Amino acid sequence: MLDEAGEFSAAAELMEQALDLAPDWPAGLAMLSAYLEHAGETDRAIEALEILERLDDGDIFAARLKLAVLGAARPPAHPPGRYVEALFDSYAEHFDEALTERLDYSAPQRLAALLAETEGPDRRFELAVDLGCGTGLSGEAFSDRVTRLEGFDLSQNMLQKAEEKGLYDDLGQADLLLAPEESGLFAEGMSWQRADLVVAADVLMYLGGLESLMANVRALIAPNGLFLFSVEAGEPESDFTLLPSLRYAHSAAYVRKQLAQAGLSLKAERSTVLRKDAGEPVPGILFLAGRNIMPS
Repeated sequence: MLDEAGEFSAAAELMEQALDLAPDWPAGLAMLSAYLEHAGETDRAIEALEILERLDDGDIFAARLKLAVLGAARPPAHPPGRYVEALFDSYAEHFDEALTERLDYSAPQRLAALLAETEGPDRRFELAVDLGCGTGLSGEAFSDRVTRLEGFDLSQNMLQKAEEKGLYDDLGQADLLLAPEESGLFAEGMSWQRADLVVAADVLMYLGGLESLMANVRALIAPNGLFLFSVEAGEPESDFTLLPSLRYAHSAAYVRKQLAQAGLSLKAERSTVLRKDAGEPVPGILFLAGRNIMPS
C-alpha cells in the first residue's frame, strides 16, 4: 500500500523490518529491491538483488535480468524459464481482462489481418500451431481458418484457461528455448513438419535470442507452410535489447537474418502498435514468412 501510494522509502523500510525476521526470504528481497528502485536508491536495490541472486537457485524472481536493467550485470541472451513460467502462472486468472480491457491488446487480430491481406481471406489451413498460446486469444483469432488447432505454452495455468475455451484440438506444455527434440512440441504421435501455419503472437519478447525458436519453427513447419509472428520493435543497431519491462525488443534486421538462417523467406513485414504499457503505445513489428522449398 505504501509503494502504491508513492511512499517508496517507507515501503522499503517496512520490508527491511520484515527481512530482519526472515533474512533469507527471496520474495521479500525482490520486493525490497523494487521499492528501493522506486525510491531512487539504485545502489541499495542492486545490493538486494545480488543477495537475491545467491538465494534464488531457480531464478524465479529474475534477479539477473533486473541487475542487467540497472546496469549491474550483462544482459542474458534469454530470460530464466522458471521466471517466465511463474510470471504467466500468476497472470493466468486475469490475463484476458488485463490485456484486452486495460492494455488494448490486439496483436492476434493484427496478425490475422496481415495473413488475410497477404494470403487472401479465404485460404484455410489444415493444421495451425499456436506457440505461446497463453489463454487462447490467438486461438480466437485464427480458429475459423483452421481444421485442426494445437496450442503450446510454458505455463500450465495458461493452458488450463485455454482449454476452457474449447478452441484447441490439442494443448501441451513446451519450452521454446530448448532444442526441438526436448521442447515438448513433438510428443509421442506428433509428427515433425506437420503445420501449414505456425503463429507466435507476442511471444518472442520473452525469448531474447531467437536461434532455438527458429529451430523449433523449422522443425514444425510443413512444405509451403507459413510462420506468422510479432516482436517488440528494437533499435536498428542491436540484435535484441533487454527493456526495463524485462521483455526483449528485436530489430527487424536481426529477425530477417534469423529467418534466412532457418530457411524461411520473408513474405510481409508491418510496423504496428501491439498494446499499451503504462499508458503508452508499445511499438511492434509483424512478420509473415514461408518455408523455403529446396530444389530436388
